[in-house]
Amino acid sequence: MLDWKSLHNTINSSAKILLSTHENPDGDGLGSATAVLHYLRDIGLDCRLIIISDLPKEYDFLNPDNIIETYNPGVHDEWISQADLAIIFDVGDFNRLREVGEKISANSVKAINFDHHPDLNDKRFSENYIQMTAAATGEMVYDFLKSVNVNLSLAMANGIYTAVMTDTGSFCYSNTNQKCHQIAIECLEAGVNTSQIYQTVYENRTPGQVELLAEIINNLNYSDNKELAWFSISQEMMKNANASKKDIDGFSDFVRTIQGVEVALMIFENTNGTCRVNFRSKGKYIINTIAKSLGGGGHKFAAGAIKKGSLNDVLSDVLSETSNYLIKQDSNFS
Repeated sequence: MLDWKSLHNTINSSAKILLSTHENPDGDGLGSATAVLHYLRDIGLDCRLIIISDLPKEYDFLNPDNIIETYNPGVHDEWISQADLAIIFDVGDFNRLREVGEKISANSVKAINFDHHPDLNDKRFSENYIQMTAAATGEMVYDFLKSVNVNLSLAMANGIYTAVMTDTGSFCYSNTNQKCHQIAIECLEAGVNTSQIYQTVYENRTPGQVELLAEIINNLNYSDNKELAWFSISQEMMKNANASKKDIDGFSDFVRTIQGVEVALMIFENTNGTCRVNFRSKGKYIINTIAKSLGGGGHKFAAGAIKKGSLNDVLSDVLSETSNYLIKQDSNFS
């Protein structure tokens, strides 16, 4: 049982509170952080939600008043230097905060890890509130707010519902439990438009995204037993499809739906000499250990990392390491 009273005491004794989540943010991190931001502002606290990446377009509905800020040194460094508390949601690995994390450490801001990933044992976090049995960090946020009898506002409920919906695959993944549905019911009672959120997150593809997906489908690669499917996305492909970095989200999930595929692997070429590595598993294979070996992290069945090197080199290295790891988990893998 997590000591929510202690966290409330820490928050109430803080003057400036920074909220953040990992790079390339998802619905769980953003939904959790926005729900807590609304709560903190409702009780009169000075807080800001600052992320290292641009906000994915499908989550614009969480940002009607521009409460989600993308880190800008000239705008944010002075404020962060004055903060006395940082609450980090769903990060999986402190390094995934990038420059925001560096500023937290450089200014000795007390950092709290609020997560359902495994304990990182990272000394850069002063305290850890971790519940690995939670389906989403948003489920923990719900418990945190209920511990002081907060009646969910519509803004809070939108964040919590988004967090739980996205991390349970619209309540279809194996981590979906009775509590997830109970939370959804309460969010509905608060006025959440669940169909609108689903359509905004999952049914809002751009023409560039569709064109890019078509090329990926035509160039998919499979292991001999078809359990591993992989694809890469180069900057040239992005240019030809007139696609943006935001457009690649969801491709690994789509490939994972192919019959017989147990693990989907994506390698995306960034513009700075690194590649984004993304893993998705149906459940037969645990893949966050592979991501951790690459300096990343995540859930057992959804994880990622950033790796230095060219697209071809990273693909070769990651593919080899992934194949070897899957063989260790299952002697029938080939």
